[in-house]
Amino acid sequence: MPTDSTPTTEAATSTDPAPRIEFEDVEKKFGKTTVLKDLNFTIGRGERVTLIGPSGSGKTTILRLLMTLEDLTDGYIWVDGDPLTHDRRDGKRVELKPKQIAQVRKRIGMVFQQFNLFPNMSVLDNITEAPIHVLGQSKDEAKENALTLLDRVGLRNRADAHPTQLSGGQQQRVAIARALAMDPEILLLDEVTSALDPELVGDVLGVLEDVAETTDITMLIVTHEMQFARDVSQRVMMFDGGQIVEEAPPEEMFTRPKNERTQKFLEAII
Repeated sequence: MPTDSTPTTEAATSTDPAPRIEFEDVEKKFGKTTVLKDLNFTIGRGERVTLIGPSGSGKTTILRLLMTLEDLTDGYIWVDGDPLTHDRRDGKRVELKPKQIAQVRKRIGMVFQQFNLFPNMSVLDNITEAPIHVLGQSKDEAKENALTLLDRVGLRNRADAHPTQLSGGQQQRVAIARALAMDPEILLLDEVTSALDPELVGDVLGVLEDVAETTDITMLIVTHEMQFARDVSQRVMMFDGGQIVEEAPPEEMFTRPKNERTQKFLEAII
């Protein structure tokens, strides 16, 4: 196996693991409107990448395709080299069976803008529901893990509360705990602070910064919180019209953007 000191050669890189996420010639249409076209990019294992760009540029669609909440029009998405929804067989594009899709999909967690908690369930039940029924954990194991995660997000004392009894920031922290309870390899974050009052944003971002610092979870983030993107990301990709127009490390992207569209976008929001 190659080591960090191994010279980079074709032979050495051929044994490298597949990227955590790969989009290959991805196309997504809604009716006659093409939102993503010929989209190609990779995200490495443990890498934290933020997508920025104007509304309607296709950022959230990328997350929804990874979550299989939207159907892929064309192309392929690979997770650790495994096909997510479509495989290539004998030169043909073949849709996978739902059971195969679900197996890969289990590796991915997502935190949504609107929390999406079950209002009729307690906080604890919201977090344990999927680990018990999807991962096959025992109730005791799922409960123990859930309480540990509630400690992590500062809400253990609200385990028996219902979502309607929590503030928006607290609900979003529960949603983060729920996503982490599935032990995902990939965590998708879709504008997770956009529905929050400004004074609640800091607590949620603090939890996510802690996750970034203390785990090797691959994170794909859509946000308008540019300071958060700068603090957490290792790479920032600027989207416009369903295409990547520029990508760079955050310090370079936010201080020395090269693309004129990126420059105008950042001037408008910073």
